[in-house]
Amino acid sequence: MDPDQPTRSRRGLLIVLSSPSGAGKSTISRMLLDADSEVSMSISATTRPKRPGETEGVDYHFVDDSEFDRMIDAGEFVEWAHVFGYRYGTPKAPVKQALRQGRDILFDIDWQGARQLEPDFGEHLVTIFLLPPSMEELERRLHTRGQDPEDVIADRMHRAGDEIDHWAEYEYVLVNRDMDACLEQVQAIVSAERSKRVRQTGLVEFVRDLIGPRH
Repeated sequence: MDPDQPTRSRRGLLIVLSSPSGAGKSTISRMLLDADSEVSMSISATTRPKRPGETEGVDYHFVDDSEFDRMIDAGEFVEWAHVFGYRYGTPKAPVKQALRQGRDILFDIDWQGARQLEPDFGEHLVTIFLLPPSMEELERRLHTRGQDPEDVIADRMHRAGDEIDHWAEYEYVLVNRDMDACLEQVQAIVSAERSKRVRQTGLVEFVRDLIGPRH
């Protein structure tokens, strides 16, 4: 089979899931990937060092600053941004191939990345922003996950307000009070977006065959 030929009769989605750090986007992303075989994760390139347990080409493409600069200059990124002192970018080729094949790609990116996707891929975009139920709960979650020292948590809390300021740029906004309930809402959004008439490329032929010739 030609890898560029569609594998299903609909256009693929680019699903952007954003939130301030600690509001649940990474957890909801993993849950969605586990629950829906038609969704795959976009693998970003990053200048951030590899963390224990991470795998090259699975979690990220780990590159140094000079390689990241080369990729920018060569126009190889769909979007890229500075996040907490490092750079992250989405390689363009896998995204274009997924859309041609009618596959859905999930992006765990911030508002900067979502904004950069809009000019070239707006018709394929589904943007979802997750809000915490309160800033107190956001801070509690950051402490509970035990990944960051106090100064990093303070920095993440400081940045959270700036990130939340961009909530109105998203099509869908959910308050993540409960992970399972929030996942159900995300799944409902994805299902509805897949069913939109403009994304069902084989619908015209199906209806024509369904009703037969009209006189």
